[in-house]
Amino acid sequence: MKQKTIFILAAAALLLSFLATAVIYKNNQREQAEQQASANREALVRVYSPTLGNANAPVVLVEFFDPACETCRAFYPLVKEMMAANPGKIRLVLRYAPFHAGSDQLVAALEAARRQGKFWEALEALLAEQDNVAQNHTVETDRIWKYLDGLGLDLNKLKADMASPDIANVIAQDLADAQTLKVSKTPEFYVNGKPLPSFGFEQLKTLVAEEIEKSKL
Repeated sequence: MKQKTIFILAAAALLLSFLATAVIYKNNQREQAEQQASANREALVRVYSPTLGNANAPVVLVEFFDPACETCRAFYPLVKEMMAANPGKIRLVLRYAPFHAGSDQLVAALEAARRQGKFWEALEALLAEQDNVAQNHTVETDRIWKYLDGLGLDLNKLKADMASPDIANVIAQDLADAQTLKVSKTPEFYVNGKPLPSFGFEQLKTLVAEEIEKSKL
């Protein structure tokens, strides 16, 4: 009986030790990510980055995204709903992390559309047709034109602008910043410079709500 009790106590102690180690590891990961973001604050937001919302909002939500990423597409309307539910409180800053093959061409098209004042319209059009534009995680550039047609864009100018060195530099800088911040998947969010404690929309909403409450103090 004593041996059984000792075994149970030893097993319980081992389990508690494992759980404590897991919690410490997770906390350390979060602290390292926060320290990384703090040390590289300028890598979070660039002056050229597309933004949506109140320029003076108390919460700056930075999203590294890939327009060929299915999860990015799923999060896009959720983020817009969260912004609508907190009018004037959130400013969204988009950063490019075109990790899918050929996705840099989608980004180039978005930047070229931005030169014609149609960035958000082009983004929503391409996200809506993502399944048709990207096959087997690879973007088929020739498929995007028909989905951009009808937005009032000069497609000939757009195609020419896509090859602009300035747009190539934007993509290169965003990828360099993603590497600096150790962004390896999309979407990756930072709320007032803080990374999510773990990935998920509820975690994002919670962190945003906390930052909004802090702004009221």
